[in-house]
Amino acid sequence: MADKRRNLSILSVVAITSFMGTFLVSAVNIALPGIENNLSLTAIELSWIITSFILGMALFMIPAGSWGDRTDNRKIFKLGLILFIIASSVCFVAPNGYWLIAARFIQGIGAAFTGTTGQAILVSSFPANKRGQVLGISVSSVYIGLALGPAVGGIITEQFGWRILFSIAAVLGIFTLIVSMVFLKSDEKIIRDHKKGDPYGTLLFMSGLVTLVYGSSQIPSTRGWAIMVISIILLALFWKTESKVRFPLLDTTLFTRNRLFTYSSMAALINYTSTFAIGFFISLYLQKILNLSPREAGAVIIAQPIMMAVFSPIVGKASDKIQPRYLATTGMAMCTSGLGMLAFLGTNTPIWQIVIILIWVGLGFALFSSPNMNTIMSSVERRQYGQASGLAASMRVFGQIISMSIITLLISFNLGNQSIEAVSDQLFLTAMRWGFIIFAIIGIPGIYFSHFRGNIKK
Repeated sequence: MADKRRNLSILSVVAITSFMGTFLVSAVNIALPGIENNLSLTAIELSWIITSFILGMALFMIPAGSWGDRTDNRKIFKLGLILFIIASSVCFVAPNGYWLIAARFIQGIGAAFTGTTGQAILVSSFPANKRGQVLGISVSSVYIGLALGPAVGGIITEQFGWRILFSIAAVLGIFTLIVSMVFLKSDEKIIRDHKKGDPYGTLLFMSGLVTLVYGSSQIPSTRGWAIMVISIILLALFWKTESKVRFPLLDTTLFTRNRLFTYSSMAALINYTSTFAIGFFISLYLQKILNLSPREAGAVIIAQPIMMAVFSPIVGKASDKIQPRYLATTGMAMCTSGLGMLAFLGTNTPIWQIVIILIWVGLGFALFSSPNMNTIMSSVERRQYGQASGLAASMRVFGQIISMSIITLLISFNLGNQSIEAVSDQLFLTAMRWGFIIFAIIGIPGIYFSHFRGNIKK
């Protein structure tokens, strides 16, 4: 009975933190026009409200997974909650865009710590035959956050202003921290061979990622392309270094000797790259082109994450009995075709048609996500859970960074240094249409990686 209560508490804590991050991301998407007006931001500055959060997550997800394996995943998890609470409080009182962007970066670091170690804690706490089910519940909480974010965020933004969103995040964080202090004790089951780090590799990784994101925001200038080249060199040096050091930040053998892990990770990277733009573009499209209020826009967007939230636990449980690649391949194909449909949105597209497309994409995402995560975590040994979880989460965040980089590039080419509100409807539609065409094309290789990854051993 005590073990059942403990496991339920662990699942609840991880699920709540998973909910918090995605609730905030989707709620802030809906609040973007309000933030733009209130803080007088340009379109590029507005995109950094999202990008800074993702960058903070991307920089620390792989290190957090490695640190968790070497020390204690549960301590890293609690530290992440503390950072998230502090950053959310700063976002609430941010006097200008610079403060908000900086606080969102710290908030992303906190989300990286909890998101990476949370999955590792779940997998190490439950038996293998329950893994798909509990991961499905965890993934479902992510999608419940995505579902409630637009609807609740739209109402809150319209009635009380966007700042209240961050106060809610801080309160949820405090509650979760209290529960985790009570139920998340140190994990003594894992024998850790060493606690040495990889400072050189960490520096190369972070430098390469920062220059990649910053360089993409400076394109199409010569300076932007030069910074992008530097970032590629730094990341190549990072990979080469990690393949030689004794205690690497990134165990490259996970990719070079583990096809299941590699193909599943590539599929996740492609899936998140192609689908993350939906929330950004559709939120602005509904409010700018169709003239919906934040609350009305949220009610439309909720169609996609509701499907994800409802079906993820079901699909996750099914992936314990059916080979996950069949479910994931079907889901990836549905997401890719849905992106192609979104490229045809125009000034007179009926709302019911948009809802149907979002339902289709949401069901596809549910079919893909839980089985893909189950495959990743089932393809590694227990001592690698933290790093595998960190890498899996990093694929999601790297995908989001690539997605936002493409969006930033499209904005730079089509909108220049103007605000979204100032540009013509036709110009915005052109940028959005090209975005969805590009993301649909990107999704096609994801179908290949999903199908040809191979089977997991039951």
